[in-house]
Amino acid sequence: MAAGPVRGRRATPSGLHAVRSTAARTLADAAGSLSRRLGRGGGTALPGRILLALSPDAVEGLSRSLADGAVVVSATNGKTTTTRLIVAAAEADGRVVSTNRAGSNLLRGVATTLLADRRRRPRPSLGVFEVDEAALPSVLERVDVRVVVLMNLFRDQLDRYGELENLVTRWRHAVSSLDPGTRIVANADDPAVATIAARHDLVTWFGIDDPRVGRDSLPHAADAVRCRTCGSRLVHDLVTVGHLGHWRCPEGHERRPDPDVSVTRVGLHGVERVTATIAVGSDHAEIDVALPGLHNVYNVAAALATAHSLGIGTDVAAAAIDATPAAFGRAERISVADTDLVILLAKNPTGANENVRTVASTDGPLHLLISLNDRTADGRDVSWIWDVDWEPILGRAAHVTVTGDRAHDLALRFRYADTPPAAVTVEPSVSDALDSALAHAGPGGTLYALPTYTAMLDLRAELVRRGVVDNFWADR
Repeated sequence: MAAGPVRGRRATPSGLHAVRSTAARTLADAAGSLSRRLGRGGGTALPGRILLALSPDAVEGLSRSLADGAVVVSATNGKTTTTRLIVAAAEADGRVVSTNRAGSNLLRGVATTLLADRRRRPRPSLGVFEVDEAALPSVLERVDVRVVVLMNLFRDQLDRYGELENLVTRWRHAVSSLDPGTRIVANADDPAVATIAARHDLVTWFGIDDPRVGRDSLPHAADAVRCRTCGSRLVHDLVTVGHLGHWRCPEGHERRPDPDVSVTRVGLHGVERVTATIAVGSDHAEIDVALPGLHNVYNVAAALATAHSLGIGTDVAAAAIDATPAAFGRAERISVADTDLVILLAKNPTGANENVRTVASTDGPLHLLISLNDRTADGRDVSWIWDVDWEPILGRAAHVTVTGDRAHDLALRFRYADTPPAAVTVEPSVSDALDSALAHAGPGGTLYALPTYTAMLDLRAELVRRGVVDNFWADR
């Protein structure tokens, strides 16, 4: 499990090409500044979009400035939080890091980040980038990657990505094209991820080995459930999140790899935090972090495994992870009109089920604000809401407010869950919905918000308008 070597550097451009690149960077900078001044966003994607249009190989050139190369983190769920934890560990170790903190995770977002950081002093030596699962192959082709973190693959945005197998194929091809010296940090508990990463020589595996956190059976929304060699239905000796767990082919063709970084004990403390004992090689870490839910234990394990691969001490990484707050919208806690608002992003069946599981672990009647949009970044197909097991929280709900572009679809889903109509308020306007939900929760109460991605941005924009929080691109 020793750290892998840094890949070789590429040749630098010169002559007319260099002039063209400089001009493209200048125009992209100007577009970003204008975007921010006009209040059209944080300039997290537009500069990169323009830069790539004018200079398609710009990312290759900019990434050469990272002396220690880049860490690329990809997953269906958890990449924002895990990236944040890795950055915290690297900075605690004294590294200067370039990272797409605002979550713009396509190639243009990476380009925007590298463009903005080229003038930082001291200059970043390491890049840590979260990357959309479909964009992973194109990013790996362009950055000088040192570590690739493959966390999980779940069904998500079917109209955009297609079935899960489409992403598995794209990741497999991307991994097969990696430099042999690139290290992979991979989730041993995900059968789809494990079979992809096993094709590479340098792999650090992470997983959960505490049987007390197991579910009784695979959830309805489980995705990767068959052996990729013979097609037999996998046997799960432990089920953790979705199709993750201790899996094996009954015919003996494939099995879960033994983790190098193993979570041996997990403590789940409602929506407040998780604690964990994690073995990292011969070291042990005691984690106590303000991130709720079993899914965040995987994020912490991935971050520790990556830190170890970068040569960062386990004690340094663990202390930094403990001190890292939630990213915007990911278990973010905000006080609004004396009500405690907890925002839990939920954009696919597995993610929503884990948020339901986390909220259901709290005591007392629940006040819920659930928001559904069907914009491009969410996926236009909202049929996934019928695969989510909402019932554990709906059955305990004092009141549910549903909002967003597809609020009535949620109301219909909840009606089929036998939620009394009087307990549900349908309010498509996010501002009115927030007022209604806060009024039902009352001062001193707790309101749990479960929005999809753009619905979360709408909710935070409303909170910005009310002066409660800063814009998400200012999040640290």
